[in-house]
Amino acid sequence: MMSTDSFSVRLLAWFEKHGRKELAWQINPTPYRVWVSEIMLQQTQVATVIPYYERFMQRFPTVQELAITPLDEVLHYWTGLGYYARARHLHKTAQTVCNQYNGVFPTTLLEMEALAGIGRSTAAAILALSQGQRQTILDGNVKRVLCRYHALTKPPTDPQTLAQLWLFAEQHTPDTQLAAYTQAIMDLGATVCTRSKPQCTLCPLQADCLAYQQGNTAAYPVPKPSKILPVKTTFFIIVQQAMGQVLLQQRPAVGIWGGLWSFPECASFNDVVPWIETNLQLSDYHIENGLSLRHTFTHFHLDITPIYIQSKSTPLAIPLLHTCWYDPHHPPAIGLAAPVVKLLKQLAKLTVGEMLL
Repeated sequence: MMSTDSFSVRLLAWFEKHGRKELAWQINPTPYRVWVSEIMLQQTQVATVIPYYERFMQRFPTVQELAITPLDEVLHYWTGLGYYARARHLHKTAQTVCNQYNGVFPTTLLEMEALAGIGRSTAAAILALSQGQRQTILDGNVKRVLCRYHALTKPPTDPQTLAQLWLFAEQHTPDTQLAAYTQAIMDLGATVCTRSKPQCTLCPLQADCLAYQQGNTAAYPVPKPSKILPVKTTFFIIVQQAMGQVLLQQRPAVGIWGGLWSFPECASFNDVVPWIETNLQLSDYHIENGLSLRHTFTHFHLDITPIYIQSKSTPLAIPLLHTCWYDPHHPPAIGLAAPVVKLLKQLAKLTVGEMLL
């Protein structure tokens, strides 16, 4: 159904005066540049994405360059941005576009959705922003705007509510100025209709926003029932050579931090000594526990205890498959999990003597 109200008219007028038009991916908005930005912006705020995007595009200016680069290096440029499956999907899709589409992104919604890591809303955003197609988007910002504007009484995760949101999004999408409208409704949610303390006095939709009329914008979107996240534990085995190199191991391609480099790990403390005796050729070593840190994923907390292996001798060779000696003074271009980056920074502050005390 085409838009028959003034929703889009008011939103476009607001965007013309107040919208963001100089973001890096808005300059020369090719399908490739828009695609990279849309993947980075999933679950991540614009201010965080900007420096990552600029570095990424400098290193991978074309989809062909991205496709031929080893995944390790792609993950390196993603380190710290989180949700690393996005980077793996990005790399896979770049190869698909080059191999199946001769390096040119498809122009239909179904073909775009079929690419790894691209869902319905992301596909629509890419086509609208880079091609000017009339496509309907429904990202987190848009859901928040529409939940408030229509005062929807169930969480956006509710199947019926989600169907309503898609219907409303379609109704409000205009027939012209599609790229501007798509950016406008995302901008409104990101800068005005924010999660907390929305600036309703600046909103072009205030006059007929049902949540505003109720004086209760904080009640929308209705939150999904909260649940207590389970806690899992792991132990990172930290082995450091005299010159500061640290033993890292590449994680399996699937699972948490898939394909990233991390410390070897044990599921329980009782496994640590057997692991050392099986895998390391050390003498006169002793074990010291570091301070635990917590890393939170979407569905659980992970409590990590670093186990420092302190010895005057070091392993003579790399002891395991898929391992390397990581030199923090000359770091290789590999992807690292966020807690690993934190622990490596702590290690870099210690002298060798302090490590062996």
